[in-house]
Amino acid sequence: MRKTAVVTGASSGIGAATAARLAAEGFNVVLAARRRDRLDALVKEIVDGVPGAGKIASVTLDVTSQESVDALAAAVGGCHVLVNNAGGALGLDTVAHADLDEWQAMYASNVLGLVRVTKALLPKLIESGDGHVVNITSLAGHVAYEGGGGYNAAKYAAYAVNEVLRLELVAEPVRVTEIAPGMVRTDEFSLVRFHGDEERAAKPYEGVPEPLVASDVADCVAWAVTRPSHVNIDRIDVQPRVQAAPHKLHRQ
Repeated sequence: MRKTAVVTGASSGIGAATAARLAAEGFNVVLAARRRDRLDALVKEIVDGVPGAGKIASVTLDVTSQESVDALAAAVGGCHVLVNNAGGALGLDTVAHADLDEWQAMYASNVLGLVRVTKALLPKLIESGDGHVVNITSLAGHVAYEGGGGYNAAKYAAYAVNEVLRLELVAEPVRVTEIAPGMVRTDEFSLVRFHGDEERAAKPYEGVPEPLVASDVADCVAWAVTRPSHVNIDRIDVQPRVQAAPHKLHRQ
C-alpha cells in the first residue's frame, strides 16, 4: 500500500521539488499551496514526468487561515508524511528599522502556519501507525545574522516547535525531523524577500559558484522519510560547500 505525503508550500521551489521527489519514491502526494494555477500545472508535470507515480492531488491552502487548513484536513484521507514547507523571508532590515508588519507576516506563516497544519493533520499521522512530520526550517533558525532579525526570530521559533513536538510525541508512532538549509537558489525565495526587486534578489547569490538548489533539499527529505520506521533523523543541516555559516560564504 502506498503511503500518502502532504507537502505545503508546494507550488514552487523546495515544496515543488519535494512533491516530485516523494512521488518518485512511491508516495501518493497531496500538493498544498495558495496558487491554484501553479498547483494544476505541477500535478500534471509530476503525473507526466514520474513513471509509475501514484495518486497526485492538490488542495488550495493558505496556512495563515484556519478555514483553509480545516479544508485541507477534510480533503486528505490518510496521511503518513507531512512536510511543512510553507513560509519565507521578508526584508533585510535591521532591528532598529524593523518593519513589524513583515515580522508579523513571517511569524504567521513560518510558525503559526506550521503549528496550524500540524495540529490539523496530527490525528491522521498518529492513526497511520507510521507518521512523520518534516519541518523545513533554515540555518537562520540556528545562527543569527545582521539584517535577519525577523526571519531569524521566526525560524528560531519553528526550531523550538520542532523540538517540543518530538518530546511530546515520543510515545506515539510519529517521527519528527527538522531540515535546515543554508543558501538555496530558487526562482522565488529571494525575489519575494525583496518584494520583486530583481537586482536586490540576485545580489545574495553573486559570486557564489554553486548554491544549493531545491532538489538538494528534496533529496534530504526523501532520505529522512525512507529510513526504517524505528529510525528518527532529528535534524539535517545542509548548505553548499562554499558556505560555512549563514553569514560566511566564499565568493569568486
